[in-house]
Amino acid sequence: MEVVSLAEFVKEKRKKANLSQQEFAERAGVALTVIRKIEQGKGNLNLEKVNQVLKMFGHELAPVNFKNIAKGK
Repeated sequence: MEVVSLAEFVKEKRKKANLSQQEFAERAGVALTVIRKIEQGKGNLNLEKVNQVLKMFGHELAPVNFKNIAKGK
């Protein structure tokens, strides 16, 4: 399984849908700046807004507890 960044994933999916950033932002119900920040790989993103975008593709992000991953939980 290939690992891609959030920025790459969103940009690739948006382009496959043949949408501009503005059109995509409108359909996702977020500001254009949210799409730009995601696609530029900016940090400190609002998880709720990111999930609004990802729901367009049937995905969502959730916080991960790295301690549990290391323990195999």
